[in-house]
Amino acid sequence: MSQLNQATQMEKTKFVKAAATSKSAVSWSSTAGGTTTRDQLKDKSKAIPKAPAKENTKPLDFKLHTEQRAVKRAMFNYSVATKLYLMNLQKKQVEKLQKMLEEEEVRLLRKEMIPKAQLMPFFDRPFFPQRSNRPLTIPKEPSFRNLNSTCWSCICGNQLYSFQHAHA
Repeated sequence: MSQLNQATQMEKTKFVKAAATSKSAVSWSSTAGGTTTRDQLKDKSKAIPKAPAKENTKPLDFKLHTEQRAVKRAMFNYSVATKLYLMNLQKKQVEKLQKMLEEEEVRLLRKEMIPKAQLMPFFDRPFFPQRSNRPLTIPKEPSFRNLNSTCWSCICGNQLYSFQHAHA
């Protein structure tokens, strides 16, 4: 029942507010104006319910971008450090392997460089040269020209030197 009364009272206040805000000829008259404002003040005090008290709000935790960036930077630094460590290990392994190979090479070279005596030549059978099966070289005369008989530009056949051509 109380809910029904509250609903009707709310409708009345809406109607009163609507009537008070309308600018009709009645509201401008001196007699009608005084009663509407008093009614409005009475209705406002009754109609506006108090807002319920709000509970205290708890602040939310927030993360700063600098904290997130610091975590990412720490992860990056760790990954860089591990890469450098692995590269150093690999480099040491390669150097160790190369050193072992060089030592093995040096050992083999030293083994080869040990002076060994040559076998004594056999003087029982003296050396007799044998004749070759290849034919002898036939000498060929060079084809030199007699430069005194002809001029040089005639031999070359080059037109650049024709201005020096002087036959007697």
